[in-house]
Amino acid sequence: MQVSVYLDHAATTPMLPTAQRVLVEHLSRTGNPSSLHTAGRAARRVVEESRERVAASLGARPSEVVWTSGGTEADNLAVKGLFWARRTQDAQRRRLLVSAVEHHAVLDPAFWMAEHAGAELVLLPVDADGVIELDALRAELEAHGEQAALLSVMWANNEVGALQPLADVVALARRHGVPVHADAVQAVGQVPVDFAASGLDAMTVSGHKVGGPGGVGALLARRELALTPVLHGGGQERGVRSGTLDAALLASFSVAVEDSVATRVEHAAHVSGLRDALVAGIRAAVPDAVLRGPADATRRLPANAHLTFPGCEGDSLLYLLDSAGVEVSTGSACQAGVPQPSHVLLAMGVDEDDARGALRLTFGRSSTAADVDRVLEVLPAAVDRARAAGLAGRRSEARPAAVRRSGTSPAGVR
Repeated sequence: MQVSVYLDHAATTPMLPTAQRVLVEHLSRTGNPSSLHTAGRAARRVVEESRERVAASLGARPSEVVWTSGGTEADNLAVKGLFWARRTQDAQRRRLLVSAVEHHAVLDPAFWMAEHAGAELVLLPVDADGVIELDALRAELEAHGEQAALLSVMWANNEVGALQPLADVVALARRHGVPVHADAVQAVGQVPVDFAASGLDAMTVSGHKVGGPGGVGALLARRELALTPVLHGGGQERGVRSGTLDAALLASFSVAVEDSVATRVEHAAHVSGLRDALVAGIRAAVPDAVLRGPADATRRLPANAHLTFPGCEGDSLLYLLDSAGVEVSTGSACQAGVPQPSHVLLAMGVDEDDARGALRLTFGRSSTAADVDRVLEVLPAAVDRARAAGLAGRRSEARPAAVRRSGTSPAGVR
């Protein structure tokens, strides 16, 4: 019987038993939290108790928790809502500053704002570890700080696990009156996250990254922060985010946040030990594999291992490992069916060929030492096969088109 190993917890992680129980319990109840009858008031109580639970776990006030459908909506609300609000207050605030390694939930709305809403998008560079260049940020703010509408820098990178120096980022931005948003969906439950202590103006969290259900998240936003709504309707969530709230999802999400934060220290020790064993084993078995992101374990997420394998296509490695019962991620985007190298790795200065050979392996609460052993058992053969396939493909591409075998696709098309 084939062993099944799941090492893609950064993409989504199994629900915690407590979150499952709460979800099932509340799914049997009826009531719109905006209704005034008994059932509606009971649902509203669940919503507000969940808000208090999330706020207490993340160092925020309950009034600062704005419910959303997940991390993507929260990021969009932060980027668009902050930009539009700042432009209304001060027409010269047109510059939108984001790090070059942000999740697409931040990058894509930022590019959309540049194309459709008059924003001047500035992509801030990172170093070879994927960490924002503070000198570049300082220079940008000193030159154009009075024109900056907002700054978005993620708490921890979802691909290479790099922790960003948010204290320094916030300190620089505050000198110029620029609000700072951070996508913290990967950080909660792995590293200490305290909204008030961070000095951030807005912060994104998501349910399915911390052992809660999918389809639910929150934007933590300072009460005095002006936000223009992205969704319009019934005026829920202090008029910032309209839409009927799902009490069951919120209750389950809040319990998952509470539990993941309460057990963070033990969890981090568990997954970092597995991660370190895996990285050491891969380096011994595949000596030319390169660990991406900070080598210093204190500067990266404890559950994250991201490596590139020279001469391999990450997608080929993924499928070969999947056929052996090991589920991982490449960390790269796929547009129109054509694999593209990770924008994160390219921003870090990794060349395109090396970036294509990326694998992201991320641990969770269900991960075991046996998972590490299984990866190390099947990975070397997968790398050998991927390299052989890549070499054969490069030889095929080197032939004149007229001598290629009939029916083969053009290079790069799959």
